[in-house]
Amino acid sequence: MEWARFRKYARSMREFDEHHTPDSLSRKILSVIQLNTINEPLFPNLKTLHMSWIEETDIPFIPFFLSPSTTSITLRFRPNLPEAMIASTITILPILCPNLQAIILSLPSDPSITAAVSRMLFTTNRNTLQKLDVESPLTKEASEVLYELPNLRSLSVAIERETPLPPASLPNLTELAITCDNEDGWPRLFRGATFGKLEDVKFYPQSGHIGDLLGAFEKAALSSSVQNTLSSFLVWTPSSWNPNYSSLLPFTQLVDLEIEFSCDGGCSSTVDDDIVVSLSQAMPKLKYLVLGAELCRETTGGVTTKGLFALAHHCPELFALRIHLQVASLSDPPVIPGMVPAAGPTAPWTDCALKRLEVGEISVPKGSAMTITQTLLRISPRLYYITFTNILEEGWWEVANAIDRYRETVCCSGKQCPLTTP
Repeated sequence: MEWARFRKYARSMREFDEHHTPDSLSRKILSVIQLNTINEPLFPNLKTLHMSWIEETDIPFIPFFLSPSTTSITLRFRPNLPEAMIASTITILPILCPNLQAIILSLPSDPSITAAVSRMLFTTNRNTLQKLDVESPLTKEASEVLYELPNLRSLSVAIERETPLPPASLPNLTELAITCDNEDGWPRLFRGATFGKLEDVKFYPQSGHIGDLLGAFEKAALSSSVQNTLSSFLVWTPSSWNPNYSSLLPFTQLVDLEIEFSCDGGCSSTVDDDIVVSLSQAMPKLKYLVLGAELCRETTGGVTTKGLFALAHHCPELFALRIHLQVASLSDPPVIPGMVPAAGPTAPWTDCALKRLEVGEISVPKGSAMTITQTLLRISPRLYYITFTNILEEGWWEVANAIDRYRETVCCSGKQCPLTTP
């Protein structure tokens, strides 16, 4: 009777989202499920399966959670699990779910996993698959299948130098994420490629020597006209890096630009006013701009008020910003066209939509918090959040509190800004 009651509710289940708990499912439960799923899947109408931090004891249960109705699968395996168990599970996914639309797999790196993912791709319904996110390389034969999937919209894949890649023919692809160990393999995807709708590109280079990745992307993307559709571009690396930002200038439609690298062992950022001015002039649609990792305390160069004003002037929709700043330059309030020097943020300058500024571990010179607040609000009168890493940094607390007071008195009551009242 209890099983019949369970069946009633199981038929109505559409989504199964499991996050690992200390109480793993036991072998006794597995035996019961096996006996009661001979004629019908456990969840016959399940559309979405999401399992995170999968243990070895969880793997045998995965097939029993799936059904022909399942169209979206996310499986994230713990490290150091038996590769053979994972591989056997991956290969049966398309058999149990013949109309898969989304496959997301977090996998270990192993030849048996590469072979299993490649076999899975051969048996997956090529007309229904729209999203594929696998942390594994593919064989040459599987790559030839992958890069010609007619309805694929989102792709995240690992590329090794040794794997031959055909030119991609993915006319409906809008999102592409590439994990690579060098800058030699992936450009082959773009040569002669068909990317009619590509909007979002992400790179995750794993090598300590990245080289001129931006230059390679510029050359590859221009050959396939990606610059006409690209609106979001991200590069994330755990290594220090000095990229050539001028290679990004042709991508004038960018809304989101994020270049993240490490400053461990010393600041590696070379971002200055000239770089920011050229980027802001080329990309007037920017809403999110990140250049560098979480800002380091050792910053010696960086952007001054000149660069901040260029962003405010040329990118009026800019919402969030993280760049290396010369905080000392903010102690000298800029002269902004249309605003007299004594005027506060209530003056006509309201072009910039910036609300969030990340300052990391950069310190505020003692006694300059109020002047810095004035400067920031003159350039970005809609500024709302200042996020900083060092919670013991009193200067940024003063700046944040002053901005809060400005919001309360100016934005809410319409009174004169207290920050510029003599």
